[in-house]
Amino acid sequence: MLVTYLEASRDLCETDSVLFGAAVAACRIIGARLPMAGRATKQSSAIPAWRKRIEDRIAKARALIGRLISFRSGNNRPRVVRTVRMAFGGTNISLSQPDITQKLTERIDDLKQKIAAWAKRIRRFTESSRRFNQNRLFQSDQKRLYKSLERPEVCGAGRGPDQASTVAFWHGLWSEPVNHREGPWTEVVASQCARITPMDPVIITPDNVAEAVRRAPNWKKSGTRRTASLLAEGVHGVSRCARPSVSRGSQPEVAP
Repeated sequence: MLVTYLEASRDLCETDSVLFGAAVAACRIIGARLPMAGRATKQSSAIPAWRKRIEDRIAKARALIGRLISFRSGNNRPRVVRTVRMAFGGTNISLSQPDITQKLTERIDDLKQKIAAWAKRIRRFTESSRRFNQNRLFQSDQKRLYKSLERPEVCGAGRGPDQASTVAFWHGLWSEPVNHREGPWTEVVASQCARITPMDPVIITPDNVAEAVRRAPNWKKSGTRRTASLLAEGVHGVSRCARPSVSRGSQPEVAP
């Protein structure tokens, strides 16, 4: 069959279509999966799956609240009644009992509390994720962090404050006398600390620091000492590698 279609093809496009159809048919017969053209690879979303599930629950709960409120207002359409019966499924509540309005109100309040709890969970995760990203950005690139914290609608709107009013504002804050009274607990702490013998002053000399740094490993040393140690290690390693060649090159030549 394939030979017949190939012989009847008039150009390269028809030949390509015939070969593609034959390949698709063969793959379907053997059960192989084909990558369809134009279908983009699914990118992993940054939104966690549990958050999507909670958002779906919130959307369904809000829709159910709307149906319950509509039924309580007197809407007796079949779709609304069917939804209300599903909402009270598994209970002994009948839609024809006298206190159905109270039961509807309790069910609506229960759903609202669930929505508030789910929203709080998402809000808590969002706040924690925002703090984590800001802390990581502060460690890597503080400029980007401060730029992300800027609010153009607040910072760049309108004229800036007058210099005289700014000086007067801060002058009023820092120049006013402060009248305060120390709490009684400070006197108790001062009386307790008065019995403590003061510690003898400790004088740290440069020789003490040099001795402590000298005994420390090289990776703990900072400044020029660390650089000098690294250079010494590098020169020592290079000298060990170059010693054989230098020794061979330094031998005196013997005259023939």
